[in-house]
Parts: sequence; C-alpha cells; structure tokens
Amino acid sequence: MLFNRHKTSLVPADQALPGRPTPAFTLTEPHTVLGHPLSGPYPDGLEVADFGLGCFWGAERVFWQLPGVWTTLVGYQGGHTPNPTYEEVCSGLTGHTEAVRVVYDPAVITYERLLKTFWEAHDPTQGNRQGNDVGTQYRSAVYTHSPAQAEAAAATRDAFQPSLTALGYGPITTEIAPAGPFHPAEPYHQQYLSEAKNPSGYCGLGGTGASCPIGVARTRG
Repeated sequence: MLFNRHKTSLVPADQALPGRPTPAFTLTEPHTVLGHPLSGPYPDGLEVADFGLGCFWGAERVFWQLPGVWTTLVGYQGGHTPNPTYEEVCSGLTGHTEAVRVVYDPAVITYERLLKTFWEAHDPTQGNRQGNDVGTQYRSAVYTHSPAQAEAAAATRDAFQPSLTALGYGPITTEIAPAGPFHPAEPYHQQYLSEAKNPSGYCGLGGTGASCPIGVARTRG
C-alpha cells in the first residue's frame, strides 16, 4: 500500500509520533454493503472482535461476507500514537497495525468461526509483513475483548500450527493481546473493495492453504 516506509521494527513509545487529542475526521456514512452504522454503540446482544491480517482493505471484505456479521470497519490498533492518520501509521512511527473491527451476532456466528476465517485468510508466520506488504502495520494480530476471547485465540493458534508446519511454514508470529484503543481509519478506507467503491482494487491478502480446526475452545467471545 502507499506510503509504506518499510519499517520492520516496532517503534518504542517514547519515539512514537505525538498524534492528536481528537480524530481528524468522523465516520458518518453507513456500511456500504451491510447498511448498518460503522461506529457504536451497537445493538444489545452483539459482540466485537478485532483482527490484524495485513492490508485492511481485503481483510475487511473477508469478514463482511460472513453470515452473522452486523458491521465491519477498518482502523489502527496496537500502537502508541493517539488518533493517527493513515500516512502516520504507514511511516512505522505510531506502532499500530492495520486492523478490522468485526461486530457480530454470537447467536448466528461464533467467535471461533471468526478465528478460523482469520487464520486461514492470511499467512500468520511472516512477522512484520504480509506478502509484498512490508512493515509493522501489516503484522498479524488478535486483540481480545475478554478472557474467553484470549483463550480461544491461543487455542486456535496452537491447533493451527501443526497444519502450517506440515506445509513447511514456520512458527506463528501473531500478536495476541488485550484490545486497546481502536482508531477508525479515514472514510475512504472503509469498505474500500466493495462494489460501490473499488471492487477491482488492490488486495494483498493471501492464505496458506492450511485448514484451521475449530471446536478446540468453546466460547461466546
């Protein structure tokens, strides 16, 4: 993606960009595909999951196609700079990764099913890159919102590793950590690959061909 400075080491907090106290923009339009609001508060009974799996354009499209997903939005997570811009994140000086927030109905789709999609949609063994996209903002990550989510993320990671190893891949490098602030990305990034915007746009997402077993940890997020 544009403006990548090929930063492959996470910036320390004391060297990160200062950012700004409030967002530089607001999200007012509904989801281009699903028609629901992007920002909360969300209806009662829905739950939130956050994933980083490379360029967030293609990553978001993977999740909005799943039954039970109410809305999705892309943004920046896991870094230091408050309310960063896309250019700042791509400089490698904020510490964020490109992330997808998935708001879903656990009565229709389980968190484990979202994890299966996450693991299989990208290569979680590449460290600070995803394919030709190089930089800390492309690192693989699961940011959890409960102990049950953390348990499920770790359990499915461990269950997926043998499938990757059998295909010649190395150890999974995915960051699993409690969710911190999620900073929505600029409006033009939201549902970037939808039919209404750029259906033939760039997507660097690619899986490994390995299958992730589910059912190893039972949770409702």
